[in-house]
Formats: sequence, C-alpha cells, structure tokens
Amino acid sequence: MRALTGIKPSGTPHLGNYLGMIRPAIALQDEGYDCYYFIASYHALTTMKDPAKVREYTTKIAATFLALGLDPEKSVFYRQQDVPEVTELAWVFNCVTNMGVLLRAHAYRTACEQVGEDHEGRINAGLFTYPVLMAADILAFESDVVPVGKDQGQHIAICRDLAQRFNYHFGEDTLKIPEGLTQDNVATVVGTDGRKMGKSYGNTIDTFLPRKKLRKAIMAIVTDSTPMEAPKDPDNCNVLSLYQAVATPEQVAALRQRYLAGGMGYGHAKQELFEVLDALLAEPRDRYNELMAHPDEILGTLEEGAAKARPVARAVTDKVRNAVGL
Repeated sequence: MRALTGIKPSGTPHLGNYLGMIRPAIALQDEGYDCYYFIASYHALTTMKDPAKVREYTTKIAATFLALGLDPEKSVFYRQQDVPEVTELAWVFNCVTNMGVLLRAHAYRTACEQVGEDHEGRINAGLFTYPVLMAADILAFESDVVPVGKDQGQHIAICRDLAQRFNYHFGEDTLKIPEGLTQDNVATVVGTDGRKMGKSYGNTIDTFLPRKKLRKAIMAIVTDSTPMEAPKDPDNCNVLSLYQAVATPEQVAALRQRYLAGGMGYGHAKQELFEVLDALLAEPRDRYNELMAHPDEILGTLEEGAAKARPVARAVTDKVRNAVGL
C-alpha cells in the first residue's frame, strides 16, 4: 500500500506541522506503508518570491523530517523540483480539467476573499491551478492513499475526479484512483493565541527552538484570568489543548485533575507543558542541529530519493504520453 504526502517550504517547521502532519506521516512508514514524502517546492512558488528563503526552508524541512524519524532506507524522500515528470503531467492534466472545478477550489476562493475585488489582477495562475499540480504529485506515483486533514478532502476529490475523467477519455487503466486517508487521532493543533497554529496567524512555536526560547514561547501562550486558587476549565485552555497532543494519557488525566481541583496557576501548567515537550524533542533537536550543520548530507539524501522516485514517475508519464498520442 503506497502513501504519499508533501509539505511546502514556506516557513520554518512549527509544532503544528510536526503534530498535525509530520508525526502521523512518519508513523505510516513504521506501519509498513510504501511511503513517498516530498518537499513541495513548486507549490511554494505560488506565494514565495525570495529564492534564498525557498532554499533555507527546504533545507529546514528536510532536516526536520530526518531528525524526527524519516528513514530514507525505508521511504522515498525527495524535492518536487527534482522530479520534472510531475510538472509535465500537470500540464496534461490541466488540459482535461474544467475551469469550473478550479473556481470552486477552497484555496482559490479563500485567496479571492482575502484579496478582494482585484483578485483577478493579484492572484497568479499557479495558485489557481494548484489542485492540478497536487493531483500530478499524487497520480505520478500511483498512490493508494494520501494522508489529509479533515479540511483537505476537496483536494483528493478533485484529484479523483481528474483521474476518472482522464481514464474515461484515454483508457480506463491509465491512472490509479487514490483514496484520502483521514487519521481521526490527528487533532487540530492550537497556537499560542487559541487559533489554529499557523504561520499566517503568527501564533506558532518552532519545533526545534533552543530550550530557553522554547520555554519563553510556551510561557507566552494566552490564558484567561482565573485566579490560582480557583478551579479551571480543562476543556477550554490553550495550554492543556497542546499538552494533550504531546503527553501520555496518564499525564493528561493528572493535569486535568489539578485544573479541576484549583490551587494551580497557569504558569505551573505551562511549565509542565515545557518539560514534556522538551523531553520529547531533545534528541531530535540535537539531530536536527547536526544535520543543519551539514547541509550537503541533507542534499545527498534528497538526491538519492529523487533517483528512486523518478523511474516511478517516468513510467506513469510514459503511459500518459502514449494514452494522449504524444
């Protein structure tokens, strides 16, 4: 069973990326899936205009995956830019995709709402056709499943519709139809201000902050003004929400009880969160720093991954070329 997932190099990886995407993705590798992980460099160009930052974030994301347990001996790990077959397929797929499908895509509609009336002059074609490139990422590797969050089901639906449309016109067995894999145990990660953790909100905690900076970031998490001696609501606390994502069930139960009993300030809860997170990330943080000190090692791993990935994508591209008459 082949699984594929990717992440854009549009920022330094934060705890939301780790808990919501990277950790569950790497778990699939350890569950026996044939995993393909990629850094979505072409997708990043829809918003990134600083080439130095694209390179920096690509290196950081690769180091993060490797530090957190991605095993290049078990999985294929590559940069999107190193597999040109994907962009070739994207053009072919653009030619069988109706504009109406893309006009209804969530990413495009959200961008239109953010930009306002001048969206036609300010939204680039890359963002508009983003779902087609994503479909090419998936279909190029004959993926069986694609891990997605509950809010990303539309991307899989568009990919499936595109593949079915292509097969209808050019041959029923040309493209494999993938399934979305929604992991119910992956919760939305709350940021320091209570909203979903994300770079656009400025409420993130970088995954591999040094210990002192990690503690400072956790101590800045927004809480209410309930006095120390009073009981607190464990179901409506940004600190406990994040704690539940990283602590054991026993640790969570014990902290919840302290909330209900009163006599504990939020500072104590934040310290508990810091200690659990620091223990969880200490070893990967050391590995990350070691990798970042040797970027050539990271590049070598990605190039080896691309060498494994390209023959798979080439075989699919050759089938598509033949099917359409090229």
